[in-house]
Amino acid sequence: MRLLLTALAPLAWGSTYAVTTQLLPADRPLLAGMLRALPAGLLLLLLTRKLPSGRWWGKAFVLGVLNIGAFFPLLFLAAYRLPGGVAAVLGSVQPLIVIGLSAFLLNQRPLLRAVAAGAIGVLGVALVVLRPGASFDAVGLAAGLVGAAAMAAGTVLSKRWGRPDGVNALTTTAWQLTAGGLVIVPLALLIEGAPPALSLTNIAGYAYLATVNTAVAYWLWFRGLAALPASSAGFLGLLSPVAAMIIGWAALGQALAPVQVVGAVVALGATVAGALVAARPTPAPLPSPSLAAPR
Repeated sequence: MRLLLTALAPLAWGSTYAVTTQLLPADRPLLAGMLRALPAGLLLLLLTRKLPSGRWWGKAFVLGVLNIGAFFPLLFLAAYRLPGGVAAVLGSVQPLIVIGLSAFLLNQRPLLRAVAAGAIGVLGVALVVLRPGASFDAVGLAAGLVGAAAMAAGTVLSKRWGRPDGVNALTTTAWQLTAGGLVIVPLALLIEGAPPALSLTNIAGYAYLATVNTAVAYWLWFRGLAALPASSAGFLGLLSPVAAMIIGWAALGQALAPVQVVGAVVALGATVAGALVAARPTPAPLPSPSLAAPR
């Protein structure tokens, strides 16, 4: 049940593209990231009424930057510099990065089956979103990969650090969203300038992104991380491009090619297989440097 509830987060994130293109003003990616994160964080802070203490000021800032403050701008930069399909494929490598980082930060031995499932998931996403003649931009490619790495690092560190005693997932979600949103504010003002006049449609779009798409979705995500292996949660990110494809077909009237349907089935199969494999009891941990054989 916890796995299914956590899966609701990437499914909700799959609606971001449709909401952005249909409801938000054009060419304002940083504004979208700021208004997606900061209002959600402040709202949750009002509900929880608890601030970090001690070392958790620094930990909350680091997690907020990785999961929100760095990830959102890099995600939007990749989306603007690359075709959406290429950006989505870059994001789909996140489970593989999580597996690698878990070996170093969580002392978990990588499973060959999990790595294979991650590679198959990348293939499935590529079939869903890539189109002939897709162009490649060096800055966009770098942004997509660094963004995926930032979110993967935030996922693994969230698992490594856990939560302070007596603090629930809603509170730590508030800390991260607020810290990440505050990091985006100066970038948005410096690069994009003052926000434009917003229509009711724009306001509705931003309200959805801040509440359902971010406050609720990230609460479910961080809540799930507390109970799931980091690698298992990482595989759930493959659901986002599949959800975006289904929303585009159902809500925007976008046609589906047979290869996209095949890709969706492959990506879903890789998600289920990877999540279940990673959720099994972990093998013996990797030896620590102090116990390793002399070199």
